[in-house]
Amino acid sequence: MSKLNDRVFGLVMLVVAVAYFYGATQFPVPFGGSEAVGPETFPKILGVVLAICSLYMIVKPDPDNHWPALRTFAELCIAVVVLIVYALLLEPLGFILATTLAVGTLCWRMGAKPLKAYLTGLISGAVVFVLFTYGLELPLPLGLLELN
Repeated sequence: MSKLNDRVFGLVMLVVAVAYFYGATQFPVPFGGSEAVGPETFPKILGVVLAICSLYMIVKPDPDNHWPALRTFAELCIAVVVLIVYALLLEPLGFILATTLAVGTLCWRMGAKPLKAYLTGLISGAVVFVLFTYGLELPLPLGLLELN
């Protein structure tokens, strides 16, 4: 029965991957014309990776798949909620603050001490912000940190 569960889940994730990839193609063309790396590049890459993983799950399901314990399932649900809240707060708070909260919370839930967890979130948010904004020239929202 677990092989069937894996295959059904793989099929559902394949549909999500195709929809996600299609959604990424609907982003407007950036001002100044098409670029090699634009706002749709990374969502397209994620869609392709999800599709490949889904196909693998359909073709080669895990024979001894067991449902996680209730505590593990609860932690997975918390992680999903954190990621949804992260997506909702990305624009109003800005990338660095939202990433600090999301990564810090996830690190804390995985057992890190709160100070180290949120410091990791702050450092990773700042590093990724600098890489995307200045290295790839894909500006991320500053939110509350924006100077007017």
